[in-house]
Amino acid sequence: MENSESVQLSGEIVTDGDSEIVTESAAFVRGEAPQDGDGPPKVDSEVEVLHEKVTKQIIKAGHGEKPSKYSTCFLHYKAWTESTQHKFDDTRQEQRPLEMVLGKEKKQMTGLAIGVSNMKAGERALLHVGWELGYGEEGSFSFPNVPPKADVVYEVELIGYDETKEGKARSDMTVEERIGAADRRKMDGNNLYKEEKLEEAMQQYEMAIAYLGDDFMFQLFGKFRDMALAVKNPCHLNTAACLIKLMRYDEAIAQCSMVLAEDENNVKALYRRGKAKAELGQTDAAREDFQKARKYAPEDKAIAKELRQLAEQDKALYKKQKEIYKGIFGPPPTPKPKEPSSLPIRFWQWLIFIWHSFMALILQLFRRERLKTN
Repeated sequence: MENSESVQLSGEIVTDGDSEIVTESAAFVRGEAPQDGDGPPKVDSEVEVLHEKVTKQIIKAGHGEKPSKYSTCFLHYKAWTESTQHKFDDTRQEQRPLEMVLGKEKKQMTGLAIGVSNMKAGERALLHVGWELGYGEEGSFSFPNVPPKADVVYEVELIGYDETKEGKARSDMTVEERIGAADRRKMDGNNLYKEEKLEEAMQQYEMAIAYLGDDFMFQLFGKFRDMALAVKNPCHLNTAACLIKLMRYDEAIAQCSMVLAEDENNVKALYRRGKAKAELGQTDAAREDFQKARKYAPEDKAIAKELRQLAEQDKALYKKQKEIYKGIFGPPPTPKPKEPSSLPIRFWQWLIFIWHSFMALILQLFRRERLKTN
């Protein structure tokens, strides 16, 4: 995986300087993306009562231990009012997970916090929260807009959490602390990637990126910005590598594009984006990325291999199209050999007829003259 020392190439750790490229192995693992739709997902799993006003149903099991009090949790969620099924919040639309310190959450998040404290990292669950532990008797008339006494349904994914006794939030950390925390998450993700635990690895990368959000990056200049990007960009690229293995190519393209927005000549981002585009059949766009990557890494064999494969695909496609068009229009008509003209034959037949007629006439005249003489 991405770090300053080595990357994983076809299942091995390979060091090749700045132009190193990850070549994905042929063994893919299919992942499961969160459910999407206008209303809450339908879940058939057992209902677990966590509190008089909070229940939980597991959509996808997690791993490890549950977070303790003052743990800093990172989560994505969608929220609906239970009575109207109106969705009033969705952190995935902002592409920014919510940070919640258990025991220090906002009052309207009390029910959500009870649910999160009973989840494991990577778990996705459906929570039903009574209005008493949600937005209360008055509701919320700002953002989010929630009616009075509205019970709430949450679809929650606990990305992961940091166990800290003092419950220190990102906003209370120094720049060095945030970059250090993100780097530790990145290394944890790399270890999980090596073990082919792709979903868990992506959770670690997402938590690392959460420490280095846009609001934080805008405040950084000089060496601190360089330090942060040295952690953040590899997390995006490693997430893209996981997504390619999980055949979630559109998401992989998005991750690579985030890196290219900061560094338009990043070879690994161009390579992986090109690979994802090629898998989607976007051959022209993929070739453009590969050719730009080759410009900055002309000796890289993985890039050359991808370009050869695209050329072979184009050749095969041209041959196939040629056969299709041939079948549609049929073979060109074969010219028939010209029959010899009958005019010369008829001419000679006419000439012989005239000759015989002429000779018959001469013979008849000759006989008449002979009779007169006698």
